[in-house]
Amino acid sequence: MTALPTSDVFTERLTALPVPEGRRVRISEQGAVLGVRMRDVFALAREFIDMPPDEIANLLERDVHEVRVGACSIMDKQARRKRTPQSRRAQLYDLYMGRHDRINTWDLVDLAAPHVVGGYLYDKSRAPLYTLARSPQWWERRTAIVATFYFIRHDDLGDTFGIAEILADDPVELVQKAYGGWIREAGKREPARLLAFLDRHAATMPRTALRYAVEHHGSDLRAHYMGAAKRSAGSQ
Repeated sequence: MTALPTSDVFTERLTALPVPEGRRVRISEQGAVLGVRMRDVFALAREFIDMPPDEIANLLERDVHEVRVGACSIMDKQARRKRTPQSRRAQLYDLYMGRHDRINTWDLVDLAAPHVVGGYLYDKSRAPLYTLARSPQWWERRTAIVATFYFIRHDDLGDTFGIAEILADDPVELVQKAYGGWIREAGKREPARLLAFLDRHAATMPRTALRYAVEHHGSDLRAHYMGAAKRSAGSQ
């Protein structure tokens, strides 16, 4: 790109993106939603991949949801890029953790947590994830499990199941879906580990999490564990 990769230029370019017919600006719990296509936001983020962290931080401060999507997409693309130096990866991790109050929707978490957080912590202590798993903020608890996607891809499953133990009774559906889905993916690599988790928790874990955990598995396995949850609910 020829323009400087600043937050102001990015925001100007993003607000000029076409909005599909029938969509309009609306206000939601995510902030103002312009209605532009996510694929267009991601393509624009690719043009701004060299944006420095202080400018990305400015994007996170904006009230327009798609601008914050762009910020997280830029962070993710930098973290994925092989030639990104470790010093920049540390800056991105610090920015994510330090401004988690602005990364507070499921899509923002899912976009950046695997590579910005999980990728950075892969060869380091995972203690920060266990702190997040016990946070009163659901988006921080979702980050704790979503970040382990990077570990799962490297057949490193201990923290996925360890954090799922903490989240086993989580009351928030967006956390339940995340940990259920993640132990399902980890279980594809170590089925016995998933079954052991379900043996301990299927009768009491939220049904949403259980459905995600057994999704794509055999009908007999699904029936067995969903039946255990139903029997437990009926006995209460």
